[in-house]
Amino acid sequence: MRPALIALLAVTLTVPATGAPAPRVAATSFEQLATPLPVPYDEAANARTQIAAARTRAIKAHKLLLIDLGGNWCLDCRLLAGTMELPELRGFLAKHYEIVIVDVGRFDKNLDIAAKYGLKDHFGGGVPSVLIIDPRTDTLRNPGHTAALADARTLTPQALADWLASWAK
Repeated sequence: MRPALIALLAVTLTVPATGAPAPRVAATSFEQLATPLPVPYDEAANARTQIAAARTRAIKAHKLLLIDLGGNWCLDCRLLAGTMELPELRGFLAKHYEIVIVDVGRFDKNLDIAAKYGLKDHFGGGVPSVLIIDPRTDTLRNPGHTAALADARTLTPQALADWLASWAK
């Protein structure tokens, strides 16, 4: 089997059986994403303040909280960010999630946020690590699957969209 197909199967097997149907994205490969790829991680941001505000908004709007832990040096993080900016996916994500992008530096910043949700030592597989949080209980909904996209480059934009949609309410 081709490595990309194996990776797609691995991600497919690590998502919940429920979730919202993913939108179909037009990009069939990462080469079709806008360039340059986004550099979404604000190194000067106060992540705790951003998360608290997003959690409040998520509760009021009956959405989930999505925390994207990563760094601008990480190609997989930037591919995820570029995919999340696709018009077909951007609206879907806004409907289901309040999103906070958190810079973790070179695994030396905002580690307390990861630890709060049980992630340690390079977050169990690297970055991006995507935390899907129930904002009412402040609990992680995807334990054991937070680093599923850490090898995003082996997937497709649609596979990333499918994974994100699989956790949505």
